[in-house]
Formats: sequence, structure tokens, C-alpha cells
Amino acid sequence: MVDVSPPTPAVSVQPRPAPTVAGPSGVQTLTLTELAERVPRDQLRRPHRLDHHLLMLVTVGHGSQTVDFVRYRCRPGTLVWARPGQVIRYWPEPGFDAALVRWAPGFLPPLRAATALVEDPFGPVWCQLAGEDEDAVINEVTQLGVDCGRHPDNGLGEELLRHQLAVLILRVAMLLPQEHPAASTLDGAAEAAAFLRFRREIERSYADTRRVEEYAARLGCSVRTLTRASLAATGRSAKQLIDDRVALEAKRLLAYTDEPVAEIGYRLGFPEPTNFGRFFAREVGLSPGAFRLRARE
Repeated sequence: MVDVSPPTPAVSVQPRPAPTVAGPSGVQTLTLTELAERVPRDQLRRPHRLDHHLLMLVTVGHGSQTVDFVRYRCRPGTLVWARPGQVIRYWPEPGFDAALVRWAPGFLPPLRAATALVEDPFGPVWCQLAGEDEDAVINEVTQLGVDCGRHPDNGLGEELLRHQLAVLILRVAMLLPQEHPAASTLDGAAEAAAFLRFRREIERSYADTRRVEEYAARLGCSVRTLTRASLAATGRSAKQLIDDRVALEAKRLLAYTDEPVAEIGYRLGFPEPTNFGRFFAREVGLSPGAFRLRARE
């Protein structure tokens, strides 16, 4: 796993106690300490795949959180956003706590300016808050937690919570870095649109084909266009982006399921287990079995 460490820490204000009361089925707030009390420690540390959004705001202490096999260093004011489909691991340590906000896909009202961020399965994960920005996010999280507990699960209460969550997400969206800063260097709107369409098509088709030519044909553009746009936006070629996505899905399945390696390979388009093993070792640097063991340590 890769360690991602924040910049040199700045002194931030002490957050108020995090909300702890669960709300309606579409959104829930609780603390990491509460979660650790409900779930056995060994089970909490196991990799598991999200079917919801998770926003974690660290309130006390120093620790870490793993999202898709990257371990993020955390301290008060750290914000971690994990999305549906990603694999996470909690690392509850003595003296470390965080406010957790969990919501189901589709619970948010439409947010035109933040649609891309909310719907991007690989959007920014880590952010360090400070000063007035930290105060504002803490206020939103705290109020959301209070109202989750005060208001009944009815139409009016749910509407209030939807909009409170929307305000929180809009504040967070204004603070998060762009996922691919180099995307602004794409040569015009047409190339940028082609790259975004390519990424969406990878999400739909990575288990069906790894050939750039097929993606280009589906999108009505040339292989050269996809490769140029991918390199400009991410520093990776179009073929590398496809392989990256297949390797990530393989890592997710190996980490959080007990599915046989051969079956995982078959699901990802490798009829022959040996071909899957070679692909995985080339992309990840470990055999599938060795990765599974390491991911569960």
C-alpha cells in the first residue's frame, strides 16, 4: 500500500464533538468510536467494499484510513471521501476519532456545479482543512448530525437532510483539489469531452475488453485522440488507464472476497488463469495470492 502524507501540519482549531445519532435510511451520522463499539475490531479492520458514500472528518488524534489500498495519514481537520465501489479499511487507534457521514447514492438532490465530483468514482479522496474552512465544514457536519436525530423520517425531515447534506458537499467541493490538474491542458473542449467519455466507457467495459481500438470505435474517435488526451490529463496512456482499472478491480475482489483467483480472472476477461496471473504480477508487482495475503494483514 502507498502512504500519502499531508504537508507540514498547521495548527488548526479544535473541532467540537462529532454528531453521533443515526438519521433516516438515506443518510447516517456516527463517530468512528461508535462504529468500533458496534463492530468487532478484527472485522472493522478487514477490507470491505462500500455501497454508499463515506465522508470522514477527523476530530481527535492522529491515525490513518485506507481507500483503494492507499493509506492516508490523518489528523484533526483531515477529510477523507470514499465512494461507492471503493474498498476501505478502518484503522481505529487509541485516542483517534472522527465524524462519519454516510449516504446512499441518489440521496443528494441534483447539484449542477458538483455533479462531476459526486458522480466520479475516482474523485479526490484526501483534504486537510484549516481555519475558517475547517470551522464551516465542522458546523455543517455537526448540524447534520443534530437534525438526523431530531427530525422524524418523513417527507419534510428527509428534505431538510437532503439539503443540509448538499450544503456540506458543496462546501467540500470548493476545497478539494482537482483529480487531474493536467486535464486543463487538453487541447480544446472536444478532446476534453473525448477523455471524459473514455473514462466513463472504461467503467462500463473494462471487464469486456482491454483494446484501445474497441474503445475508440465505440466512442467514434481515433486511438491517437484517446491516447493524446489520456497522456495530457493523467500522464498515462489510454492502454495503461484500461489496464489500471482492470488491475484495481482485481485488487478489490482479491481483498474483500474469498472468490477463487481463477474465477476473479475469468470475471475480468481472462479465461486462462495463467494469463491473469501474469497480467496481475506485471501491473501490481505481486502474484494474486500474495496480494490477497498482504491486503488482509
